[in-house]
Amino acid sequence: MDSLDLQVLAQARDWVKAGHPAWLVTVGQTWGSAPRPPGSLLCVRDDGQVVGSVSGGCVEDDLIDRVRKGEHVKVPTRVTYGISQEEAARFGLPCGGTLLLVQEPLVDITWIDELLERTARHELIARRVDLASGAVSLAAAQRGQSFSLDEGVMHQIFGPRWRMLVIGAGQLSRVLAQMALALDFEVIVCDPREEYHLSWDIPGTTFTRDMPDDAVLALQLDAHSAVVAVTHDPKLDDMVLMEALRSACFYVGALGSRGNTAKRKERLKLFDLSDAQLDRLHGPIGLDIGSRTPAEIAVSILAEIIAVKNGVALRQKKPALDDPANAQVCATLDAAG
Repeated sequence: MDSLDLQVLAQARDWVKAGHPAWLVTVGQTWGSAPRPPGSLLCVRDDGQVVGSVSGGCVEDDLIDRVRKGEHVKVPTRVTYGISQEEAARFGLPCGGTLLLVQEPLVDITWIDELLERTARHELIARRVDLASGAVSLAAAQRGQSFSLDEGVMHQIFGPRWRMLVIGAGQLSRVLAQMALALDFEVIVCDPREEYHLSWDIPGTTFTRDMPDDAVLALQLDAHSAVVAVTHDPKLDDMVLMEALRSACFYVGALGSRGNTAKRKERLKLFDLSDAQLDRLHGPIGLDIGSRTPAEIAVSILAEIIAVKNGVALRQKKPALDDPANAQVCATLDAAG
């Protein structure tokens, strides 16, 4: 589930509350290459305004044209694009792809309010749509469930926004936060040091001066959360890593060379962390792309986080040897603050 789809639902709700008829369009199934995966959402308003996406643009144009011409479906309806090579080319579908869409009228929108409230509480929600009647129901979902569509029922999974807790507010953190925001992460930056708090000015982020381990406990980290420790200060990093490695968060990483990472793991063993918990620590943090500058290192960190989030094997980790290049990177960041 893309958190952008939650924005589609919020806008759709607001349009209907303002008196505009609107239709929700869901990618139900794809064959061949397709721009958007099953479950992706689009909302079309009666005057042709749209939010969201189900293709590269041409399919949206056709849906808008249908609505403007008065083709207003009353119950969930299947619409297929790209059946022939000619039609696939017309609608901009790559490699002869085919899209099956489900278009449904938004009449009772109370489920949208409930869904947004529950995902804001970091709940994972399953939406069930009866395709014959249009009836919608919500229920708690489990991780591993995914979108499905059969002859009579459509199931969609909605979850909370992915979030990232960054420990330390130095130069690397500034670049990392800006890039993470562009990737639609909710970004929380934690640094109790006064001099870093006063200079933090990245809009769209949340800053806390709590001690890092207290921040972890307050956030109640879940499987949609990542923790990145980049202070180089064991007094700050070690305590947050201890709590994060015991949590359900999907990613825990800490800046430092392999030698420093080994020493960090020895310290963390003193807090009764298991070998399995310690193995969850990504260090040296990031993929090996020859990073030297803070911006390049931020790219390598985010690439690793995205790979872990998407279940992709980490084939490009940093060299096993604690070499001078890794030491130079850490020294550069230390000097940059």
